[in-house]
Amino acid sequence: MDIGLINQLNGRPSGSAPPPTWATISERARVAESVGFDMFVFEDALLYRGKEHTNGLWESVSIAGALASTTETIRFGQSVVNSPYRSPAMVASIATTLDEISGGRYVLGIGAGNTEDSDYEAFGFPTDHRYSRFAEAIQIIHSLLKTGRAEFAGEYYKVNQSQLVLRGPNPTGPPINIAAGGEKMLTLVARYADQWNWWGWDETLPQIEERLRPILDTLERACEVEERDPGSLTHTFDLYSVLAPGFDADHGMTQPVSGTPEQIAEYILALGAMGFEEVRCDVWPKTVDAIAAMEPVIDLAARA
Repeated sequence: MDIGLINQLNGRPSGSAPPPTWATISERARVAESVGFDMFVFEDALLYRGKEHTNGLWESVSIAGALASTTETIRFGQSVVNSPYRSPAMVASIATTLDEISGGRYVLGIGAGNTEDSDYEAFGFPTDHRYSRFAEAIQIIHSLLKTGRAEFAGEYYKVNQSQLVLRGPNPTGPPINIAAGGEKMLTLVARYADQWNWWGWDETLPQIEERLRPILDTLERACEVEERDPGSLTHTFDLYSVLAPGFDADHGMTQPVSGTPEQIAEYILALGAMGFEEVRCDVWPKTVDAIAAMEPVIDLAARA
């Protein structure tokens, strides 16, 4: 079982907590690496507009490049790249460049995009036909990363004799991890992804299992239709509700994953029994001490 750490790139100067800086992000990555986290993931967005406040975000590709050169062993990447932000051929070029800089540690998490439109409209990105746009984009990205070439003319994207002449250390590119929960998107997972990602917040294990069972069944059927071995698809899960052992925090949850290291590890391992090989934890409070406190949880999960 691999354990990842979820990290935020958003904030505002007048917020209740200090906004993230490169210094605090890089410190979190160093501590996560030192205590044994396998994966360091972060968001890809540009604005979060609320009723009273707006949070901004550091641009995630720039952060990924900095992490690639300042970490040594931990894998990293966006939990979900917002596909409409960047042309698909550019996404493939970015991914293989980060693969090169990091020595093969970058993972391309990607999806059709946010359901909120505030940052799309603010930065001039299209908000319509997200599934159809993504279906074209992922075909181009997959072809470029897996073969180094793509030729495609669709309704939304077109590439003409596109090539990745320089490739990173992975001969078929960095892993593609698609976030998806709907039937059409899960078909794209079965067709193009190396990994699949979904998420949970403030739920008991029975609640998660009840919610995910139909999704897992749909994904398995999609693999059958695509004549793909379901076991060839790595399952990853973003767990947005982990309270580090020995800590309390204002987390807004009614049933966080909390308790002793053994109890937290038991919860994570139960997700493993559902078929998830990697669980990424959003650890509360948002401090490096809380990250360090997760070390015995990581050790227990690794030994199981």
